[in-house]
Amino acid sequence: MTRTLTLYGLAHCSTCQKAQAELEANGWSVSFRDVQKQPLDEELRRRLVAEWSDKIINRASLTWRGMSEAERAADPVAMMGEKPSVMKRPAIEAGDLRLLGWTANVKRALGVPV
Repeated sequence: MTRTLTLYGLAHCSTCQKAQAELEANGWSVSFRDVQKQPLDEELRRRLVAEWSDKIINRASLTWRGMSEAERAADPVAMMGEKPSVMKRPAIEAGDLRLLGWTANVKRALGVPV
């Protein structure tokens, strides 16, 4: 039985690449969406913010550090529309699971050896 999930991230992000490779090696069929090349529409950005709150914003990213105070104060939905790379990644939707990052806990939740 193939398990499927959607992984949102950036194609050039080494963490996203590693996550996708490890997931596929462990039986997952991964639908990858590069949020830079295929920007998320407002409805999907709203849903992601509703599911993850402002945790969806990566405050450790180079993008965040390069933003002005006014840009940082923007609504997360608008922020991800203007600067897709500010989204924390990978963002993973697997059935009812909603997971952010590629941590030991995320791997365990998806049955990937730590």
